[in-house]
Amino acid sequence: MPPATPELISRRSPRVLAARRLAKRNFRGKDRLFLAEGPQAVREAAGHRAGDAATLVELFATPEAAERYADIIGAARDAGARVHLAAEQVIADISTTVTPQGLVGVCRFLDTPFEEILAARPRLVALLANVRDPGNAGTVLRCADAAGAEAVVLTDASVDVYNPKAVRASVGSLFHLPVAVGVPVEQAVERLREAGVRIVAADGAGDRDLDDELDKGTMGGPTAWVFGNEAWGLPEETRALTDAVVRVPIHGKAESLNLATAAAVCLYASARAQRAPGGCRSVTGN
Repeated sequence: MPPATPELISRRSPRVLAARRLAKRNFRGKDRLFLAEGPQAVREAAGHRAGDAATLVELFATPEAAERYADIIGAARDAGARVHLAAEQVIADISTTVTPQGLVGVCRFLDTPFEEILAARPRLVALLANVRDPGNAGTVLRCADAAGAEAVVLTDASVDVYNPKAVRASVGSLFHLPVAVGVPVEQAVERLREAGVRIVAADGAGDRDLDDELDKGTMGGPTAWVFGNEAWGLPEETRALTDAVVRVPIHGKAESLNLATAAAVCLYASARAQRAPGGCRSVTGN
């Protein structure tokens, strides 16, 4: 007897319909669930826990993807997630990408209360103020993760970090470090400063040069970098809240750097300074 063909979930299933609606922010907020698409994001979700609960609650996979990524399917089941086999068209219905990769996970919100981030005494933080582009937000989150930052904070005027484009752009980093959302920028700056963190704005029109700051040894302490809107940068009232406004030097003929590139330069500059002799990480080696 040939093996039985696995039963595929119907595109009219309530489970599929519930997952599809998570493409919209209001439903994500109501259900406190979001989508993670592709093998990298789903693998990270399957290994992550939000408090006492597994982050991944449901997984839709084509039979081909389930066979190819059997380890991810196993990890999802180990995490207690419901696994549904689905035709490519069903995956396409749920997915927000043009070319789905055969795996779409439904995950619990995993943002961390801002107070918990402060209690951990972070030494490197990315603070996104009025960042509206989800791709940029996700890429900055990825850069912060790579540079060893302890947290990312999105102000109340910034994009939804659970936007599918932001989740994809983070390439799994959303599951790696604490992320606080919806914090007023004034509160974020005030509380981080109280926690001993220097607040530095990244701005192309800044009155201080990043190279000069590194040479003077001012970047080795706990630092929160404030990154502003892609189009108009940081408003004057936000710049006034910070301890310094620093520009990334342009040594060539480029007019400027985009947000994600500037964030990578700034975060890595701090990471290196903090690990140098006398830096806030040099004693522990972390």
